[in-house]
Amino acid sequence: MLADDCVPFGADCYVRLGASLIAHTWDPVALAVLREGPRRRRDLLSAIGDISDKSLHESLGRLVAAGLVARGLSGEPTYDLTPLGRSFASGPLLTLARWAEDNSTALAR
Repeated sequence: MLADDCVPFGADCYVRLGASLIAHTWDPVALAVLREGPRRRRDLLSAIGDISDKSLHESLGRLVAAGLVARGLSGEPTYDLTPLGRSFASGPLLTLARWAEDNSTALAR
């Protein structure tokens, strides 16, 4: 869904648009790791941990397609946040992570 298709407050269209950015398990994790700076694919695999190469490949593809991550093409490809990705990863995504940390006990019930 494109933002141009959203009717303000129409069935929480913008909430759905924002939530789609974190709908896949590994996408927000990859964004959080890339917040620290550009990474090679193998470094992302190591930093994230439990992710398969296939899942990372799919996640990076979605993030590149969404305009949140850019893939560098010189030598071994690196991945980095775009300005849009940085604003998301350092803004609402970081706020959500801090909220989850602050409320982790209540959420674990």
